[in-house]
Amino acid sequence: MNIREHLLEGQAIPACPLALDENRRFDERHQRALARYYVAAGAGGLAVAVHSTQFEIRDPGHALLRPVLELVSQTIDESLAKAPRPFIKVSGVCGGTKQAVEEAQLSRELGYEAALLSLAALKNSSVEEMLQHVRVVSQEIPIIGFYLQPSVGGRILPYEFWREFAEIENVVAIKMAPFNRFQTIDVVRAVVESGRDDIALYTGNDDNIVIDLLTQWQFERNGQKVTRQIVGGLLGHWAVWTQNVVGLLSEIKAARTQTALDAKWLTRAIAVTDCNAAFFDPAHQFAGCIPGIHEVLRRQGLLKGTWCLNPQEVLSPGQSEEIDRVYAAYPELNDDAFVKEHLDEWLR
Repeated sequence: MNIREHLLEGQAIPACPLALDENRRFDERHQRALARYYVAAGAGGLAVAVHSTQFEIRDPGHALLRPVLELVSQTIDESLAKAPRPFIKVSGVCGGTKQAVEEAQLSRELGYEAALLSLAALKNSSVEEMLQHVRVVSQEIPIIGFYLQPSVGGRILPYEFWREFAEIENVVAIKMAPFNRFQTIDVVRAVVESGRDDIALYTGNDDNIVIDLLTQWQFERNGQKVTRQIVGGLLGHWAVWTQNVVGLLSEIKAARTQTALDAKWLTRAIAVTDCNAAFFDPAHQFAGCIPGIHEVLRRQGLLKGTWCLNPQEVLSPGQSEEIDRVYAAYPELNDDAFVKEHLDEWLR
């Protein structure tokens, strides 16, 4: 598989949650079930050891980074052996340069083809220091850049950073998740002006998923208008109702080919964002974003509960009721019937 071509085609890439039991121990059975679900649902890849997988898996007291990466990679390979198709395994890589290089090497060893590179540990570094960090890690594994919103640990990254970032040869994609239109534009414009048509653009903007994917982004390069698309999504939101998400992306790809955009898409965009608000809990500064995803998967039987490694990370007040509300308001968006049909075979 050519990973650049695969990413440029536009994929639905969920961010994989971590399965725990009631004692907050790694639940291998349900972790395997999740991986099987994402493959069966038609996802084009899976991101593991990212925020949705809980950064605490790296803590020495848990020591779950290798076990989780290894189990999910093996399960994906087993599932794809039965029905081979292109699929990208993405590993989250974080920390300072030494840690990030070690994580990149581990990821490559365990069969991951690209790294979603967090810069959260470099919040106080200069632009050049961050770029040098990326250059070093990119020698180990292809890099997917990550613009993370400041409210959950990211920082504002100027246009100049992304313009230089796009010059790094082993960058294959960028996930934009600043939850901010101005900052998203900075990234797309920087990539256009760099001339790097081989860098795939992915949305992580949970507040604007559908519109990001439908929009034609147009900027000038050498006096000519150049149009780019955000071709797919790498999202924690897409860890739930994933079969429906795959269908949504397919419909959006078809809609992009039409000369006129049906206004129904604007309504549908709000429905998706409303669901995301229930799952990701912006009402409480995203405090319940991981348990919210867990709660949907728990209701479907894909997880046993909403437990996180951090006992303080729980559903926010009223969040379960909000999930009830969006389930009732948008029944066409869930994939409960699909999960129910296959759950026993995924849990075997």
